[in-house]
Amino acid sequence: MSYTPTRRETFAMLLAASAGAQTASSSPTDWTLAQASEQLRRGKISPVELTRACLSRIEKLNPKVNAFITVMAEQSLAQARDLEAELRAGKSRGPLHGIPIALKDLFDTAGIRTTCASAVFADRIPSEDAEVVRRLKAAGAVIVGKANMHEFAFGATSISSHFGAVHNPWDLDRIAGGSSGGSAAAVAAGMCLGAMGSDTGGSIRGPASFCGVSGLKPTYGRVSVRGVVPLSWSLDHVGPICRTAADTALMLEAIAGYDPLDPTTIDFPVERYSQAMHAKMAALKVGVVRRIFFDQIDAQVETAMIAALNVIGKLTAGVRDAELPTYQRLPVLPVEAYAYHTPYLTKTPELYQPSTLARLQGGATISASAYAEGRRELDRLRRVVGSVFSSVDILVTPTTPRAAVTIAEGSREETPPPGGVSPLLRNTQPFDIFGLPTISIPCGFTREGLPIGLQISGPRFGESRLLALAHAYQQATDWHTRRPPA
Repeated sequence: MSYTPTRRETFAMLLAASAGAQTASSSPTDWTLAQASEQLRRGKISPVELTRACLSRIEKLNPKVNAFITVMAEQSLAQARDLEAELRAGKSRGPLHGIPIALKDLFDTAGIRTTCASAVFADRIPSEDAEVVRRLKAAGAVIVGKANMHEFAFGATSISSHFGAVHNPWDLDRIAGGSSGGSAAAVAAGMCLGAMGSDTGGSIRGPASFCGVSGLKPTYGRVSVRGVVPLSWSLDHVGPICRTAADTALMLEAIAGYDPLDPTTIDFPVERYSQAMHAKMAALKVGVVRRIFFDQIDAQVETAMIAALNVIGKLTAGVRDAELPTYQRLPVLPVEAYAYHTPYLTKTPELYQPSTLARLQGGATISASAYAEGRRELDRLRRVVGSVFSSVDILVTPTTPRAAVTIAEGSREETPPPGGVSPLLRNTQPFDIFGLPTISIPCGFTREGLPIGLQISGPRFGESRLLALAHAYQQATDWHTRRPPA
């Protein structure tokens, strides 16, 4: 009979495997989520001490990085004190107990404003938590604040925000990516140990790539989006951003699962994702999608990808070429975004950032028949893409064609080319269309010291498979252990 480790044993193995260059003797804000969780469990640090360390980091760095719109200092310390009392009483809610995290500011939080980085919602205070927030709190996570973002998640730079642009911790003159730029920047800068983002065209993975952290977009329907301000109901995903793939697995375990009140979620069993970190990789067949994904990529990104594929080839059964189904631009997102915003566009159009307003108004020009055909094509693509995995188990591509551009350059990216998608989203958007799980992890740095991202994607509900490869790669390399200058 095979032996299945208990949850406690699995977590202990995960911690040992993820310990690497960063140790428990370093600053708490440099720890991975798994390392911090173990220190909390052993009583080496308390939830209040860990939360104070992150709040101190926010106070020091947020004026420069602008990763947070709202800092919940009093609320988070009160929450940490309650969780500390539970630990003293011998009660643990699991690996997230006492872990400080941030929420992209489109997740509803009861009694705390949720602005979507817009003047339109500047004073909006929800009465209920989003379902994901409820699950995170139940798992013991401490919410330290609401992260800055691209207004209404409609952009790839996090420059267009009523509260000012997010700056990349690796180079403050560069973008953090969008739309979850604040979430990725906060994790990279040690202001929290994990964060939640949303991803409609690459808004988790792009910022993760640019900021040198790990960002996971789960399968469409794997995680509830109820209580998350939508950009496109048909394309929105939510997921975690952390320092390592192993950390994202711990967060995914807490938030994944069916929500009967969310029509997008699917009743599919939730796996022990942290246990997947120990799956054997030797038989895994890896497909590399070169067409489009490698077109016009920066030479330094290509060099990093070649090196990463060499590592992956040694970890697995080898690397071969693969193809994804082709498709034309689908007029789904613009119509759904316009439909949600129509009441606000009618009343206060002047409160939107100019680029956001222009994009939203574009949805009004698309016919009902074009939208219906696009929605039908989306359903078809999500069915046929499964055939790709008849010959390979996993797909690998660059996350973005280049490293983070300057804020000045990013401002010129605010308007995508006619009939096309922003180059910053070119490699990430297809996996939102297909609804497949995918993660971005660091795989190198440019000569200028900017992070480069590797994108690993799997079949529908194949989170365990891609997390296992991402973790194996991070055990074989040290890119994820590097930290931006303080």
